Amino acid sequence: MEKLLKGKKILLGITGGIAAYKAILLTRLFIKSGAEVRVLLTPSATNFVSPLVLATLSKHKVLSALADNDEWSNHVELGRWADLFIIAPLTCNSLAKLATGICDNLLMATYFSATCKVLVAPAMDADMWKHPSVKRNLDIIKQDGVGIIPVEDGELASGLVGEGRMAEPASILVHAIEEYFRSNELTGKSILINAGPTIEHIDPVRFISNHSSGKMGIAIAEECYLRGASVTFVSGPIEQTIEYKGIRCLKVTSASEMYEQVISLFPMADVAILSAAVADYSPARIEPEKIKKHQSEWILELVKTKDILAQIGHTKTSNQKVIGFALETENELSNAVKKMKAKCLDAIVLNTTKDRDATFGYDTNKITIIDSAENIHAYDLKSKKAVAKDIVDFLISTYND
Repeated sequence: MEKLLKGKKILLGITGGIAAYKAILLTRLFIKSGAEVRVLLTPSATNFVSPLVLATLSKHKVLSALADNDEWSNHVELGRWADLFIIAPLTCNSLAKLATGICDNLLMATYFSATCKVLVAPAMDADMWKHPSVKRNLDIIKQDGVGIIPVEDGELASGLVGEGRMAEPASILVHAIEEYFRSNELTGKSILINAGPTIEHIDPVRFISNHSSGKMGIAIAEECYLRGASVTFVSGPIEQTIEYKGIRCLKVTSASEMYEQVISLFPMADVAILSAAVADYSPARIEPEKIKKHQSEWILELVKTKDILAQIGHTKTSNQKVIGFALETENELSNAVKKMKAKCLDAIVLNTTKDRDATFGYDTNKITIIDSAENIHAYDLKSKKAVAKDIVDFLISTYND
C-alpha cells in the first residue's frame, strides 16, 4: 500500500453492531496508507470488538466514555484534531441519534462538536435498511453534509440475504481517499490515458497480441486522478481494474477500436498519455470459422494498423500535450528521440527490454523520460505506482515552466 494518506489524521468511530469486527482491518488499512488513527467506541461496541486490539494497532488509547475515573475525554479536541471522522459501522440506532441530535455518549458528543468532514458506513439488517424512517434519517444527515458510503448486498448476520452489509474496509479506504484526499495540482485538467494490449483476431479462436498487462497505464491514470485531474482511461483486454469510481473507464479489443476511441476523445483532452501496446499489424482478413490444420504451411497476411500516436501528435493544438511510450531493444535513446520527433510528441517515456524486472507484466519499471528539447530524465527501478508519480511530477513541471 502506497502512503497515500501520509500525515493525515483519521478519527474512527465504531458503533455497536456485528460489523464492528471489520473496523480492526479498517484501522490497519488506514495506518498502512500512512494515516494516524484514533478510535472511539460506543459503550455497546465494546461487546463486538476489543479496545485492546484497536489500541495496539492505532498506538493510541481507545476511548468510549466521556469520563474515565478522574480523566475527562475531550470530545471537542478530538473533533478538531481529525482531518476526517469516519463512523463505521453506523447502526440504525446511532443513525437515529445523528439525525435527531441525541447526544448520550462520547462518540455522539464528538460528532456534534466536530469541525472536520464526517463519513459514515451504515450497517444493518435488510428490513431495517428498507424502513422509511432509516431513509429519512439518511436524508437528514446527508443534508447536514455527512458523506454516506453505500451499503453492499450479501449475506447478513440474521441469515437473510440482501442490502445492508457494511462496505468492505478496502472500499471504505478508497472512498475516503477519492472523496476527501485528492490534491488539486491537476484540477481542471482533462487527461486521456490508454493502456494494455490489443487483440487482433485471426479467426474465432486465434489472435495476435502481446504481453502488456496495463499495470503502468492504470498506475498513471490513478495518479493523475489523485492529483485532481478528470481522467478517461481506455484499455485493451487487461485483468487488473481501476480502484477509483471517478475515473471513466472504456474497454476496447482491437487496434482499430482503440484508434476510434482515442481519436474521438482526444479533442476534449488537455493531455494524452498513451502507454498502450497497440498492435502495429493486424490480419488482412478475419476468418469467420476456425482455420483447420490441413496445410503443412500457412501464410498469414498482415496489414499495418493506424498510428494513434502520430495522428494525435500531428493534430494536437498548442494547448494540448501528448506523451508517448517507446519500448526499445537496441539504440534505445536514439530510437526513442526519432519516434518522439516523427510523431510530434511533447515527451516520450522510454523502456528497454534490457532492464531486469521492468516492462511487461512486472510490478516494477525503469524509465527514462525525454522531453521535446531532448533533455534526458533517467530514473531508477521502482514500483509502477512510484514510476507513475515520476511521470505525473514531470507533467506538472511542464505546466509550471
